[in-house]
Amino acid sequence: MLISLHKQATTPPKIPAAIQASIEPAWKVAERYGISEQTIWKWRSRDRVDGRSHTPHRLQTTLTPAQEAVAVSLRKTLLLPLDDLLSVVREFLNPHVSRSGLDRCLRRHEAGNLRALRPVVPRPAHKPFKAYEPGYLHVDVKYLPQMADEDRRRYLFVAIDRATRWVFVRIYPAKTAANARRLSHATWRALRR
Repeated sequence: MLISLHKQATTPPKIPAAIQASIEPAWKVAERYGISEQTIWKWRSRDRVDGRSHTPHRLQTTLTPAQEAVAVSLRKTLLLPLDDLLSVVREFLNPHVSRSGLDRCLRRHEAGNLRALRPVVPRPAHKPFKAYEPGYLHVDVKYLPQMADEDRRRYLFVAIDRATRWVFVRIYPAKTAANARRLSHATWRALRR
């Protein structure tokens, strides 16, 4: 059996049905179920057993439906943050609108989340590496910080083989082409083993 209860319902439908069917005095029924006599009279005056929501059926808002439509349209086209939109709405539409009232209006019209309104730009797909033969090297050079016991800075040379993903690291005192060749020769020798 499907039961539709609102969020604040505290009494399952079985108890109101028993209250409505009971012919005992209200104080006895209230004592049996641990509720007030006022609740007993409330359920006896109703013809249904499902509770009603306590949310208001008529919204208390200072914006007219036309003003709400303009505010939502401004939000969707200009993508204004709530505080900026509030100042525009107060200046040109309704000076008595509150920040929370405008926020509720935007949420009702599914324009509350600014990120969801922004157009989605698809990210470019990453291309996979080409299939390389072993020995195709990518070389990076990084500066190492000069330590207190050293008299000059050193350089970290890193070679990555694209095919095997092996990483070769050497530290040299200078950033020169000769040191890059020494690293590549050392890498070739290691790859041939």
